[in-house]
Amino acid sequence: MTAFEKKYHGDTPFAKSLFSEIVTVKGPGTMLYLSGIGSEDADDPAGAALHAGNVYAQTVYAFEKAKKLLAKHGATMADIVKITAYLVDVRDRADYQKARMEALAGVPALPAHTFLVVSALARPGMMMEVDIIAAIP
Repeated sequence: MTAFEKKYHGDTPFAKSLFSEIVTVKGPGTMLYLSGIGSEDADDPAGAALHAGNVYAQTVYAFEKAKKLLAKHGATMADIVKITAYLVDVRDRADYQKARMEALAGVPALPAHTFLVVSALARPGMMMEVDIIAAIP
């Protein structure tokens, strides 16, 4: 049986400091698919958006929630292989990127990443949302 193996590849100068262009996962393991995570208050049954008007704070909060969810299932931020980010305003990209890089500080390799700008998200006040895929042995 093949051993579990993750490899991160970023060959172009543009990608090297921002994301992996491709991540390969081989062997037996578990894939974790985190549904869209944004600034919805985890303690509010209605899921009201927190940090209105502040995409940096919303992103920090979203990645904190992701970290907790991953930990519940035996994974860490280093196990993330793919992030898809949705923002409602491209002008917030720098604040999103700053919070994302802080959340991923110390991981051995950056995951693959797609950045999209959309017209709206599921809850009023949400400025960003991320889908995350992780792989663990």
